[in-house]
Formats: sequence, C-alpha cells, structure tokens
Amino acid sequence: MRQKKKILVAPLNWGLGHATRCIPVIKELQRQGAEVFLASDGRALELLKKEFPGLPALPLPAYNIKYRSKNIVLNMGREMPKLIRAVFSEKKTIKKYIKKYSLDGIVSDNRLGCFNKKTVTVFIGHQINLILPFPFLQWAARQINYYFIKKHNECWVPDVANEPNLSGRLSHGTPIKNIQYIGALSRFDFYETKKKYGAIAVLSGPEPQRTKLERRIIEQAKKSTRRFLVVQGKTEKNEHFFIGKNIEVVSHLASEALNKNILASGLFIGRPGYSSIMDLAKLGRPALLVPTPGQTEQEYLGSRLSANGLFCVQAQEEINLEKGMAGALEKGGLSARFFDAGKLEKAVSGFLAKL
Repeated sequence: MRQKKKILVAPLNWGLGHATRCIPVIKELQRQGAEVFLASDGRALELLKKEFPGLPALPLPAYNIKYRSKNIVLNMGREMPKLIRAVFSEKKTIKKYIKKYSLDGIVSDNRLGCFNKKTVTVFIGHQINLILPFPFLQWAARQINYYFIKKHNECWVPDVANEPNLSGRLSHGTPIKNIQYIGALSRFDFYETKKKYGAIAVLSGPEPQRTKLERRIIEQAKKSTRRFLVVQGKTEKNEHFFIGKNIEVVSHLASEALNKNILASGLFIGRPGYSSIMDLAKLGRPALLVPTPGQTEQEYLGSRLSANGLFCVQAQEEINLEKGMAGALEKGGLSARFFDAGKLEKAVSGFLAKL
C-alpha cells in the first residue's frame, strides 16, 4: 500500500479569509489521498480545528499585525520589525515540524516563512502585486513579496487568468513565473432557502478595527426595522445572545451554519476581503462592504467592485446602514463564473506528483 503524503497547510491568521479559503484545498488534498496537518495561530487555527477536528493542529508564531491608524506608512513602520521577527521564527518552526513529522510538502497561504528546501512548497495568494500609496514604498514592498514567493516551487492564485477576473492588478501582470490560476475558492454552496434575516453582518480582520465596525453596525441596527444576525468572528468563543428585539449575535458559526445563514439573509455586510468576495460570488448575494481603514488591498477591491456597479461600498467612519443596505439591493452582485473545480484538482494532483 502506498504511503500517504504528509502535507502541512498553513494559512495566515489575518482575519479569517486565508483559513476559510484553505478549506476546499484541504478537502481536495484529502480526496487525493494526502495526510493533512494544520498549522496557524489564533482565530485562524481555531477555525480550522473546528472544521477538521480529526486533523493534527500545530501552532505557528503569531504575526500580530494591528491596524491602529488609517496611515498605511505609519502602520508598516510600526509593525514591520514585529513581522520580520515572526517570519524568521516561523521558518525555524517549520524546519522543526518537517523533521518531527516527516512532512513531504507545504501549502502556505500568505505565511512568508513557510518554505524549506527539503520539501516541495506552494504559496497561495492573490496579493502578488502589493498596492501601496507611494511609488517607492510600493516598489520596495513588491520586491520583498516577490522574493518570498519565489522561494516556493509553485504559486497558486485563487482567480481566473483572463478578464473578467476578481483580483484585478493585485495578481495579474506579475513577474512571478511559477503562477497557476486555480479559479476562485469558497467553502460554501448555493441552494434555495427561506429568508430569516434582513441582513447578516460577518466580522473579521485585525483589531481594533474589527471591534470598531461591530460597534457601529450594532449602534445603527438598533434603530432599524430589519432583523440582523451579527457574526463576530471570534472563533475562540461560543456565545449567543440578543440585543433588543431585532439583533441576534453569535461569536462564530461553522461553515455549514454560516453558509445557511448567509443564504437566509437579504444581504451581506462585511469587509471586502478577497475571500469574502469569492464567497459572495459563489452564493450570488448582494452586499454592503466596508474596507478596513488603512488596508489598501481592501480599499482597492472595494473601489473596483463599486466602480463596476457590483456592490455598495462605504467608508467605516461614514457608514450609513439604511442607505448602504438600500444601495446594496440595487446592485448587480457577482456570479459563480469564476469557479472551476477542475483547476484546483489539477493543481493538487500536480503538486502531489512532485513529492
């Protein structure tokens, strides 16, 4: 009997999107006979442990990036030393895990230190061409990003290669040669279900901005006649309570329950994180999107989606729920045209064949 290949799947803990889009990758690895090990930190690791309770889960050093300011330069200057230390610590930890568990391969979703010459490694990412406000800063950040991506044997982009696409210039027109466009990734499925909520607000992302958005949404939802479900994105907790007569709050929902409740809601409120956009395309839901202040990727994606008339996008400081929800219901939204399960199957098969 052929021995199963041991694959470490390691998503970045920066919001929950990196972890959630790894769910279909993990399932495809398992379907093709791989033995999967999970690795991350914080809420991302907690989410994966709940989704795959039977898989070994290994801790990785936390990046602990925080967006305290709307100024991206100030944020980067403050957080960069911490990030560099975490990446080097992560690389040492990965080397230890390869030896201890005899790992054959690694699939890293945006974790910069998850590569090693003794294994075949894949980098999953949609931010290949980082977008920053100042040309020199953008050039420098891109060179660093390219350097780490090129350390991997393959780079998988969860998008389609041609227009129209979801990620725009974030992952197209890049100098990286080992790219495979594997189609959009989502843990969800579309089906018809009875509507229960006027809107579902799904929160995630770095603190303190996650908490700030939650407070703004609840404050305004109290004055609305709509019924709201607020999913806090706190995977480490298991709370369920009500605020007034129209706001239901849960700490976290597993994939199946979240899938059902998004479909049971009139519209979606949340960040224009790339994984959320892929989920919205899969489910065909209208949305009010609120970029994380200072997170240029979300600001770019939000602006692009708004300009194309697909979603309603508002700044966090200027959020107006009633106006935004009304606008969201008038937009076209996205479709599932960006998904192709055959591309992921082919990418995983080719990766495992190299081991």
